[in-house]
Amino acid sequence: MNIITNKTLETLKYDLVREGLVQYEVVEQAEEIANAQNINIGQALINSGFITEEQLIKFLESKLHTPFVNLDDYDLDKKCLKYINFSDARRYKIIPLFKIENTLTVAMADPRDLFAIDKIMESAECEIDPVLSSEESILKKIDEYYKFDVSVGNISTDANTGYDWQDELHKEDLSDNHIQKIIRAILKQAILENIHEVTFQGEEDGLGVNFKNQGELNNKGIIPTALVASFVAKLKTLSELDPSVSEVPQLGKLCFKVDELIVLASVSTFPTIMGERIFLKIYKPPKEINQIITTKNDLAEIKQALKTPGIILVCGSSLSGKTHMIYSLLLEAVKNKSRNIMTLESISKYELNGVNQCEFNENVGFNMDKAARFIEFQNPQIIYLEGIKSKESFDYFSSLVYNDKTIIMEFLANNMEDLRSKMAFSDFDTLKSIISCMIFIHSKTSVEVFNRETLQKYLGD
Repeated sequence: MNIITNKTLETLKYDLVREGLVQYEVVEQAEEIANAQNINIGQALINSGFITEEQLIKFLESKLHTPFVNLDDYDLDKKCLKYINFSDARRYKIIPLFKIENTLTVAMADPRDLFAIDKIMESAECEIDPVLSSEESILKKIDEYYKFDVSVGNISTDANTGYDWQDELHKEDLSDNHIQKIIRAILKQAILENIHEVTFQGEEDGLGVNFKNQGELNNKGIIPTALVASFVAKLKTLSELDPSVSEVPQLGKLCFKVDELIVLASVSTFPTIMGERIFLKIYKPPKEINQIITTKNDLAEIKQALKTPGIILVCGSSLSGKTHMIYSLLLEAVKNKSRNIMTLESISKYELNGVNQCEFNENVGFNMDKAARFIEFQNPQIIYLEGIKSKESFDYFSSLVYNDKTIIMEFLANNMEDLRSKMAFSDFDTLKSIISCMIFIHSKTSVEVFNRETLQKYLGD
């Protein structure tokens, strides 16, 4: 994956200094943050609070002599969507607005990206007239107008029992989107059977489709060898992965609708001697915390913990719903709009308005260790950590509690005895002393909440 840049801002970044909008040191710091997080320098400046989006847009508008279009209340001409495909729209942060005669007017976050303009001119076979819009508003419009229409499509759960995706596979469908229909059928069956993990792996006669249920893989059929290349390429494209790359692992995400509810799946590919193994994990949108925790005292303990420095530990077995619970906690936390909430994740499972969600990117060296070096500069009050692999990172983030931070972590434990056994190790002594709240998910209908005092009694400390 290439580092995300904005050619317009790269050209004009020192003009920001000359016009007194930011200092030279700020530009250098923003560049380092941009490289670490794989965002453009303008977004880094905005995220860090060095400049507002309005200031940056006015600056660009005056420098480029290009009009700014606010897309928030703008209705695009849907007929123009055919000129720019979804992948290019996302890649170049560009969306068509309208077409007059042979000129297509497009909104761009980077109007000086001549490569993007040339590519769109070639595919659309018309002249391109760019206007300036914010990156965030363009991405929102892409999602609103055609992300889901051109991806997997809408899945309806109004199906008879015994639904089988292979019925779609065996249809005599010669249309271009037959593969897409097969992907949708597999996802539909997984949703109907309440499956959260789907694995595609090479077998002698094709690509095996496996559902994981209660820890066991159950084979649900085979995609024939003749369709495997097309299937993998389509699934990768829909997941915003590079279909031409198969020698190295890739991580992406697939968005689709289930009864008009937006659902996300993380998609991980890994090369094997039998071809790529693809692992897909489905995440449903989080619920409000009071829909999960119904006891008033427990709910009060959680809300208090979100306001108090300390660690909130979410425990449970694999596929128990730890991530779903954590996102519900973040939904609750973001109701206080004055707090800076940040996440450090391999991939965001659901977009939360008001939460600064950060995805790791090993391709540019943005990992947990890199995040640990820079996150305090962002001054977050609440931090969610998807997983900590090294003791150094663990000790560092635990120490942030003493700087008045609230840390949300997850911990794998099959049951309470398993938790007690693991917590007996001396490595967890510091953690146990700073846990303000622990949520243990026994099952979908059984969740137990511990405060500092009740947890210490249980753990014997």
